[in-house]
Amino acid sequence: MSHCRDDDPPAPLRALRVVDTTDGRAEMCGRHLADLGAEVIRVEPPDGAGTRTAWPRHGEIGLRDAAYNAGKLGVTLDLDDPGGRADLVRLLSTADIWLTTARDQDFAEIRRRVPALVIVSVTDFGLTGPYRDFVATEWVLAAMAGVLCRSGVPGRRPLLPPHEIVEQAAAAQATWCALVGHYRRLTTGRGDHLDVSLYETAIQVFDPAFGAGPTAGYGRQWWEFPHGRPDVAHYYPVYPCADGHVRVCLLSAAQWRAMRAWLGEPAGFQDAKYDTILERQHADDRLRPLITELFAGKRAMDVALEGQRRGIPVAPLLELGAVAAVEHFQERGIFAEAEIAPGVRGVLPRSCIELDDRRIGPARPSPELGEHDELLDSLPPLPPLPPPVDPGTADRGAPFTGLRVLDLGVIVVGAEAGRLFADLGADVIKVENSAHPDASRAPFDGTVSSGFAWGHRGKRSLSVDLRDPRGRELFERLAETADVLLSNFRPGTLEKLGIGHRTLAEINPRLVVVESSAVGHTGPWRNWMGYGPLVRAVAGLTALWRDPEVPDGFADGVTVYPDHLVGRVVDTAALAVLIERRETGRGRRVTCSQAEAILNALSAQVLRESLEPGSAQPHGDLGEDAAPYGVFPCAGDDEWCVITVRGDADYQRLRGVIELPEPAHREKIDAQVAEWTARRTPEEVMRELQRVGVPAGPMRRIPSYATDPALRERRAFGTLYQPTVATPLPTENAQCRSDTIAAPSLRPAPAQGQHTREICTGLLGMDDAAVDALIDAGVLVETDPWQPLRTPGASA
Repeated sequence: MSHCRDDDPPAPLRALRVVDTTDGRAEMCGRHLADLGAEVIRVEPPDGAGTRTAWPRHGEIGLRDAAYNAGKLGVTLDLDDPGGRADLVRLLSTADIWLTTARDQDFAEIRRRVPALVIVSVTDFGLTGPYRDFVATEWVLAAMAGVLCRSGVPGRRPLLPPHEIVEQAAAAQATWCALVGHYRRLTTGRGDHLDVSLYETAIQVFDPAFGAGPTAGYGRQWWEFPHGRPDVAHYYPVYPCADGHVRVCLLSAAQWRAMRAWLGEPAGFQDAKYDTILERQHADDRLRPLITELFAGKRAMDVALEGQRRGIPVAPLLELGAVAAVEHFQERGIFAEAEIAPGVRGVLPRSCIELDDRRIGPARPSPELGEHDELLDSLPPLPPLPPPVDPGTADRGAPFTGLRVLDLGVIVVGAEAGRLFADLGADVIKVENSAHPDASRAPFDGTVSSGFAWGHRGKRSLSVDLRDPRGRELFERLAETADVLLSNFRPGTLEKLGIGHRTLAEINPRLVVVESSAVGHTGPWRNWMGYGPLVRAVAGLTALWRDPEVPDGFADGVTVYPDHLVGRVVDTAALAVLIERRETGRGRRVTCSQAEAILNALSAQVLRESLEPGSAQPHGDLGEDAAPYGVFPCAGDDEWCVITVRGDADYQRLRGVIELPEPAHREKIDAQVAEWTARRTPEEVMRELQRVGVPAGPMRRIPSYATDPALRERRAFGTLYQPTVATPLPTENAQCRSDTIAAPSLRPAPAQGQHTREICTGLLGMDDAAVDALIDAGVLVETDPWQPLRTPGASA
């Protein structure tokens, strides 16, 4: 499976050793680090990790093992034996990071023996709090994290999202936390213990209610979250074609007018009010038939190509099995053939990250059981156990203090990538132009809304016209002082502005230039307009996220996935290059395709589809591998819970609570479970079943976060005071709990141009007269941040 070429640049994390004792969802963390060049040693019990036989399977081969552990080395240790535990500590003494899903390790003793080690504990609900002993599956997490309540056809059972995507969003954050901990360690020489809760992570990463561009309230404030699930088919509508479907995503007035021209300028839609999204949504019953008629009889790809040519965001809705055959993805080299077992070859997605235009990892297939046990023969002696010491009050710090990030990012993924750096102490400067505002500002005339505040908290704003040579010269001077540049424009935009990556590398060879785009910066589709809904369509996700019992029951309309995921993926790659830069003194170019990030998250299903064509189908609300496994009704109005029995042991525990037969037909079991849950609230179901160790959780709605005891005790949310928003905003706190990393300061987001003068005089050494002259010329803009307060319920 090696894809390395002789002229490939060395991988940025080549000096990093990671010990990976995870088994299950967190295994992709080690895969991400291995893709970036780390030596990741997977430790399994002598009879193998559970992933080797877990769903989805091809015969007896667990396909998650092949997907999530590619690129790693593999050893076996019996951690129930004192000798095996001692060998683990010896191995850890040679490592930089330890990824673990265990709860019963003596972490204090290991930290005393290996004080420089960064321990990353990835557990369902964290190591502390009232849920610490609860168990979860990805669907339980989806229910409790607010994903389920936004999914499905109104009036029907809510629809669980496709397998893998929630857990892989969480894995991306755990990977980011691990590398942040290592970066901090390189500065301080001290190790850390990072406590990553998958529950909190799913709330933060998949489609956070209190994040950039949230869809949580369907345009309302979070406290007005609707109890029911509205019909969102008109948000990003899907239209039938002769051979499939396309999705259209009309956001700007220019895009609508291009669509109107394609329709032949219908008389009923000439009013300028239809330039707004809301008015078009209100007229969906009249507009949809016109577009449906236009597309009828045409091939989906022809419609997409013509729409893109006209400047209309439209994309084909592809089945997952068709994606690998698409010329664009083939040309980009996202897929690779791999031998996953003797004589068994399938297709796996490679990393969505490219460094200096070269696709990274994995370099080898998942290791066979004990394939590299010889590594254990050369381990050093067991480190001595020093006497206990009073740790005192450890100083907590911001790992990125002293780093400067130029944030050209827009909308959600752009906001998120910069915000993560700002939360950890970097000086993040949002570079923007009042003539072409970030679309997330535009509806609010440059003021700061709650969604914008969540995505841009802690940043500074410089408003400058980069199309003017004087503005570009200022930006180039600023780039000389920077460490990272973030952007997510359409490919080629930076070059058109005269600040492409080659120019920036000449200005500042140490600069890490990060560019993300919808479908990649190369390939036949590189210039396509792409938003999240279109990215999900071309990556095969929309076709999977569908109610199979409802014609055209596509259910991914109310989410901004994969924007928050991609923010973490690109930041992790940028941080890997910053770590490498400590030795080389040079930056690199990082590029990422959002569509390929989705394919990474669906790795096991992509692999299975290549081995068993047609296997990637919508699942409805039933798990394929066990019963009961799915969504069940509860007492109350549109109240539901998720119960996921993982096997025979869970089923016997469930029988201790609910009177059930020995394993029987699924329909009979599900009916009896549903009869039991219907007499209880979702919270009661969770408490009764978690008490006996059965993964179960309620379908949570956003307002419930305020009273969730685990989120409150673990301080998952803080409070953001934004000058232009009358009500204090709940906002996510740190991405994990840490012994050495300070929590974010939760400073407000900037008004457009709020720090223009401060940056020009402070960083660039300009005097006020020079700044005034450029403001008078329209090259710079400065803004008074104290806009009038807007009270809840008041019109914008």
